Amino acid sequence: MKKWYGNSFRLGMIGGGQLGRMFIQEAANLDVHVHVLDNDENSPCKQIASSFTKGSITDFDTVYQFGKDKELITVEIENVSIEALEQLESEGKKVFPQPRILKMIRDKGLQKAFYVNNGIPTSPFYLINSKNEISTDPQVYPFVQKMRTGGYDGKGVQILKKVEDLSKAFDAPSVIEQLIPFEKELSVIVARNERGESVAYPSVECQFNEEANLVELLFTPAQISEDIDRKAQKLALELIESLDLVGILAVEFFLTKEGDLLVNEIAPRPHNSGHHTIECNSTSQFAQHLRSILNLPLGDTSIRTAGGMINLLGEQEYSGEVIYDGLEDVLAMEGVFPHIYGKVETKAFRKMGHVTITAASVELVLDKAERVKALIKVIGERRNN
Repeated sequence: MKKWYGNSFRLGMIGGGQLGRMFIQEAANLDVHVHVLDNDENSPCKQIASSFTKGSITDFDTVYQFGKDKELITVEIENVSIEALEQLESEGKKVFPQPRILKMIRDKGLQKAFYVNNGIPTSPFYLINSKNEISTDPQVYPFVQKMRTGGYDGKGVQILKKVEDLSKAFDAPSVIEQLIPFEKELSVIVARNERGESVAYPSVECQFNEEANLVELLFTPAQISEDIDRKAQKLALELIESLDLVGILAVEFFLTKEGDLLVNEIAPRPHNSGHHTIECNSTSQFAQHLRSILNLPLGDTSIRTAGGMINLLGEQEYSGEVIYDGLEDVLAMEGVFPHIYGKVETKAFRKMGHVTITAASVELVLDKAERVKALIKVIGERRNN
């Protein structure tokens, strides 16, 4: 029988946003103490972390000093001082996901090259260093420009439909991808521990807010064939094995009109497309991440109930101290579970929370989701002009 971790075991997490907050809530169930470093003194993790350190997560010395007295270090965001994590790893600290993987994934150009080199299907692409290298030939349009680094939550991505759109292009090193006329966007969460054991969650189907370029609604089980679901899970498992990653990995796919699966992007941490697992699956993605990095047996990923998830985004015309208009009405609905992230200030399209919806079928989930979206709005004390 193994001795369980005591209070002396210190798990460090770089980043204190909503992903970290939900991770800590699961860690508390196993009495695992999570210590957080974040730039923002009002970050969602501050009130529930075992300790909170305010400091730059991209500064070498700050991250290194934070990690020195931790037995294990994880991240909830990719934009951290990878050099500091590499140094800590070289000194014997366990860092999951591994720094070499973070370095590759946060550069979308290296990400795409990894897919090609490992036989992972992805959309055709080429790399540029500046907007001057983008073709002015009308025949190559439309396409997608993605900044190689620095993009998040839909930022750093631009669809250029015609030559005249070049004025909107980023003047930065970028990936230029063929615009895929896909049928659906899917996501699969997979996890792997140090023993090499791995599990996959059933596919979810995502619907995007085109203006914000963020997931507006997702639901599970995805409305796809069992064969497509099996292929998506198998491909996601092959990807995490190819990376030799310890932790959790979100794999986003395009399902083409021909029935092919193309990997769009991956994220080596709990992900927006896995929030529904708290209510809808036997093991949440946050509990699974904890299990994987602690080298524990991985949890059951099966679906307990059909469900969906709506992101609560700040309304475009409001800013300032947040107000959740309609929250009481949503709480009165059966099978509806709001998660408020504890962010003090709202602004346009900022992720302020999410709502999970459960029902007996996907059709009932989608119907209920429309009613929830009509009831709850994230507004602020100031109405913008």
